[in-house]
Amino acid sequence: MTNILVYVPVPAASPSKSQRELLTLAARLGEVSVVLGTSPDAIADEEARAGLSAWGASGFYSADATNGLVAPDAALLAAAAKESGATLILLPNDIQGREVAARAGVKLDAGVITDAIDIDVDLVVSKSVLAGSYTVRVKATRGPALVTVKPNSVQLPAQEPAAVAAAPLRVLEPGESGAVATVTGSEARTASGRPELTEARFVVAGGRGVDGDFGPVEDLADALGAAIGASRAATDAGWIDHGAQVGQTGKTVSPQLYISAGISGAIQQKAGMQSSTYIVAVNKDPDAPVFEIADLGIVGDLATVLPQAAAEIRRRKG
Repeated sequence: MTNILVYVPVPAASPSKSQRELLTLAARLGEVSVVLGTSPDAIADEEARAGLSAWGASGFYSADATNGLVAPDAALLAAAAKESGATLILLPNDIQGREVAARAGVKLDAGVITDAIDIDVDLVVSKSVLAGSYTVRVKATRGPALVTVKPNSVQLPAQEPAAVAAAPLRVLEPGESGAVATVTGSEARTASGRPELTEARFVVAGGRGVDGDFGPVEDLADALGAAIGASRAATDAGWIDHGAQVGQTGKTVSPQLYISAGISGAIQQKAGMQSSTYIVAVNKDPDAPVFEIADLGIVGDLATVLPQAAAEIRRRKG
């Protein structure tokens, strides 16, 4: 049976949606072990390991905690791959996951594939390319394949799995990780109560057209239970935190519904959201590029259209 590793940098008693997707995909392909992060906050307690075990993890690898960023995790991942004889390593398709994959790939002399949306039993990977315009099938030709998987790409089971005891934990000595960046301080981010942007089923994004007022975007997002995204123009203007940026230099999202409000839809923005299942665009400019990829285009003022949509959604819910 194929041995598969899944990288979970920060486990919790209830695994996140993207972690559940990675474990579901891995369990479909072979025997699953989880490699935990090495930061002090990421060393899972038994409850957290039990939560991951319920989703298919049959064992865990960890190492002594460190304040180092990325490099120690990559060293541990490489050590776990050698120890387990893994032929496939799955990671989240975020900034940390891609960097850990790249560093571990160098240590293992292995192929790295990003932006995956599916993997078959022969370990052939389907992935999005050219800003989501095409889907190609690729396969690593050397070493264990390190694959980062886009959120919302894996269908989760209809029912939650039954609770199980935590699988065994094995502590490894990962060896020299090289020069590392360290955490010198941290500050808790205020919780918005909205879904995490990269994992959300629905996203409402605002751009230059909001003219500094994200109120209509936030109102519609709250009516839908959606996450809030933004274009680079909006984040650079200081209208919203840079963590909300969607695009080539921001986050990549693949929600079931993406509502673009006041965003022109330049190629940099398309790169971050073009693989969304359904795209709705609201823009005053009928020639905006976003209408070329939108499933539904509304030519109008977002300050009028979004509140009307939010009101109608609340009416139907109520």
